[in-house]
Amino acid sequence: MPTPAVRIQQTGGPEVLEFTEVEVGDPGPGELLVEVAAAGINYIDTYQRGGLYPVQLPLVLGLEGAGRVAAAGTGVTGFSTGDRVAWQGVPGGYAGRALVPASAAVRVPDNVTDDIAAATMLQGITAHYLVTSTYPVREGDAVLVHAAAGGVGLLLTQLAKAKGARVIGTVSTEEKEQLAREAGADEVIRYDQVDFAEATRKLTDGEGVAAVYDGVGKSTVDGSMASVRRRGMLVLFGNASGAVPPVDPLRLNAAGSIFMTRPKSNDYTATREELDWRAGELFDAVAEGSLKIRIGGSYPLAEARRAHEDLEGRRTTGKLLLKP
Repeated sequence: MPTPAVRIQQTGGPEVLEFTEVEVGDPGPGELLVEVAAAGINYIDTYQRGGLYPVQLPLVLGLEGAGRVAAAGTGVTGFSTGDRVAWQGVPGGYAGRALVPASAAVRVPDNVTDDIAAATMLQGITAHYLVTSTYPVREGDAVLVHAAAGGVGLLLTQLAKAKGARVIGTVSTEEKEQLAREAGADEVIRYDQVDFAEATRKLTDGEGVAAVYDGVGKSTVDGSMASVRRRGMLVLFGNASGAVPPVDPLRLNAAGSIFMTRPKSNDYTATREELDWRAGELFDAVAEGSLKIRIGGSYPLAEARRAHEDLEGRRTTGKLLLKP
């Protein structure tokens, strides 16, 4: 059955995004056919579109979404037609219908809307594993969160604060500073006005932070390394400003025997139990009001190009959605 979709047939800038129709067949063994209510937009989509992350072409973009099960393939257990589900890590979300492995789907609670579910999955699970598993935040830790008003940044700030951290955020505008503070940031550094590494050292009495959560990449990695305390951790989880050049391990030694890691979601949702745990904690926190999901923009599917341009132009805050 044909369904509207946003596809790329070559890599490049936002202009390669093609609004078209594609055929989405019946679900195979272990698959769900989902009527997509909302698809999340993430920086990884721009990495795939631009060629930084190699993909098989042609490709319908979109690694996260939420909707209702239209049909279930053979061998599927735990899901039925009509169930509301959400997923992350599976391509094809920029479409009216998508085939989703049941192993990647989670149930959406009745008290969580489709938009919030789609906005929670990839960035929420990223923020969850970063603060609970990559560097497990402890009471009293000082941590630095780059792009603190972005989709992941706002969630990281809230989750780290809930664990008792002192959160220092970096932003580039007054509006974004306000959003970061509303999310719980204790200190906010305007990196467009001051050297954030120097400011971080001053705020921590020269010690540095226990962890830097850096989704910006190329333009911030040197300052991030200079912001980490002795035996602290530099967590590089994104490349919003470009890919990080190779790092000589001796630099980690000189910086204070610090650790550096480059995590990815699949390694932190490797089992059904782990996926359900992370998604369940996030949905529970959303439902009880302790975790706020900010949807900064919602675009018709046909305007995916504008959405990518806004995201890469750093004209957005919070989460962006596409609505089929």
